[in-house]
Amino acid sequence: MSDPLLPVLLVVPVVVIACQAGGRAVRLLGQPPVIGEILAGILLGPSLLGWLAPTVQQHLLPPSVLPVTSALGTLGLLAFLFLTGLELDLRSLRTTRGAVAAVSLTGLLLPMALGAALYPHFAPDGVERLPFTLFVAVALSITAFPVLARILADRGLETTTLGTFALACAATDDALAWCLLTAAVALATTGTALSALTTLGLTATFAAGLALIRPLLRILLERVGRTGDELVLALLFVGLCLSAYTTDQIGVHPAFGAFLFGAAAPRGLPAVERSAARLRAVVLPLLLPLFFVDAGLHTDLSTLPAGQWGWGAAILAVAVVGKWGGAAGAARLTGSDWRWSAAVGTLMNCRGLTELVVLGIGLQTGVITAPLFTLLVIMTVITTAATAPIFRRVAGDDPRMTPSAPHDDPERAPARKATR
Repeated sequence: MSDPLLPVLLVVPVVVIACQAGGRAVRLLGQPPVIGEILAGILLGPSLLGWLAPTVQQHLLPPSVLPVTSALGTLGLLAFLFLTGLELDLRSLRTTRGAVAAVSLTGLLLPMALGAALYPHFAPDGVERLPFTLFVAVALSITAFPVLARILADRGLETTTLGTFALACAATDDALAWCLLTAAVALATTGTALSALTTLGLTATFAAGLALIRPLLRILLERVGRTGDELVLALLFVGLCLSAYTTDQIGVHPAFGAFLFGAAAPRGLPAVERSAARLRAVVLPLLLPLFFVDAGLHTDLSTLPAGQWGWGAAILAVAVVGKWGGAAGAARLTGSDWRWSAAVGTLMNCRGLTELVVLGIGLQTGVITAPLFTLLVIMTVITTAATAPIFRRVAGDDPRMTPSAPHDDPERAPARKATR
């Protein structure tokens, strides 16, 4: 019997090299590396390699290895979201809570209304209007929190006022979207919508519990940090894994648990900063690409019927109008100027791999059909790829949308440097 580890030893270096090459290639086009990682996954999957050389694709990526790469990629995603939460300073948003709520809700409700029109054309047989509408609302409105964080980090904006505002809007929007997704799946599988309310309440309780234990966590990490960084790193990693497990058991994606633990972790401790930098050095180049590639491997663009391109354009228009228009309009109505509002709408219109995860859930539960799945994947790639260049044009030379000088916040400068 062959060693099951051997295929993993082949696929991991191939994926890492492919993602590095893809990231460097798209950087020449002014795109964030994550776009190259997405495209690398699609090219290695059935859309290209499996179509041109299916024997090579099966040898390189046999089905037996996919659960392992998927688990490693998910672990990388959880660690990255923990790091993002660790660097997110919500204190600067105390005066803009209303704007965050308005942008998040509008960016969710408007796509729900627009997406309801797809029901007569794409709903599978036996699926009711309500679960289908809820799922399409999630698919059209969700923001790719990790991809958005990567885009902001690449521009050095993750700790600026715009960056923290956009990340807070994305986190709020996605939390609501995951609750709606829970309701949609529950309704489609003969469950009840009450499960969504239960999930929301349990998630809020968990977040409040993490906030309450934050002082105790700071004391613990301060004491442990005096003996060395290794135990601090181990405690942080254990904490993010247990938090992710808790939110998964609640019914929310485990990524939010990792992010919530990062937001609750104490800042300003040298041992914590050094441990985060060590974790980041492994996660970004080695583990996180496996998550992007894993999603691409489950995307098959060759199944798209030729007559569906018109619907693809319509779905793209609905997605952009609903998400960008809703978020930008809400930001404008809450007192922001048009440039700031357009920048917020552009960032919120980024969907990325979070969208592909949602689409996979919908396809597995039978809420959407394979053609709609493919059209939504195409919409996801286009809106994600368009985010960075449109944001650069919208931002221009506005000082509010340029990186903060390192000396402006010396306490946070090392973390910002490590993220980039």
